[in-house]
Amino acid sequence: MAALAQSIRRSAIGLGLFAIITGGTIALTQQLTEDRIQEQVARAEAAALYEIIPESEHDNDLLQDTVTLPPGERLAIDGPITAWVARRDGQPIGLIFPAVAPDGYSGNIKMLVGVNLKGEVLGVRVTSHRETPGLGDRVELKKSNWVLSFEGRSLGNPEPRNWNVKKNGGVFDQFTGATITPRAVVKAVQHTLIYFRKNRREILSRAGADPASGPQGRGRGKQQQIREQR
Repeated sequence: MAALAQSIRRSAIGLGLFAIITGGTIALTQQLTEDRIQEQVARAEAAALYEIIPESEHDNDLLQDTVTLPPGERLAIDGPITAWVARRDGQPIGLIFPAVAPDGYSGNIKMLVGVNLKGEVLGVRVTSHRETPGLGDRVELKKSNWVLSFEGRSLGNPEPRNWNVKKNGGVFDQFTGATITPRAVVKAVQHTLIYFRKNRREILSRAGADPASGPQGRGRGKQQQIREQR
């Protein structure tokens, strides 16, 4: 009996040590993986900022020029919002807001939405998602040009009821075999514009612009630019 009890104790101690080592290894691996994921997300965000508002269109350090804005329930982000400000000659020409589409097919879809002072979309980029490869992942610019369809859009273009995919009566294309993902992104972009309109005076004030001044910067549709060049 004594030998059996000693054997059981040794086994228990061995299992305990194994559990501690395994748990520690898993925790360390998870921490390292989490750090790498966050680093990749940060790099994707930095690249996306300059895709939305290229360096040639502003003269400030876009990565460092940020403002803290009021919380926005529509943006699906907890707490205050940190937005990036693009400036030319010291004057704001547009802001880039973080936004989350909480109703993606596989969970949250994180994105950046650029808006000029007139309330028109400068550009949209998806920075993080878990959507189905070959279907929902077409919200990424490297997979399709779909996300470019937001450029120049505003709350009045199209009308509010048409801010949806075509399958649901809207003007935006859906993907073959995937409707949930693009619909979620469309709604998130619309909600960002609503947030900007609702908080416009405070946003422009914190960015250093005169809320009563006229719009500046980018945001004109490509067709309008072509007409002006002619």
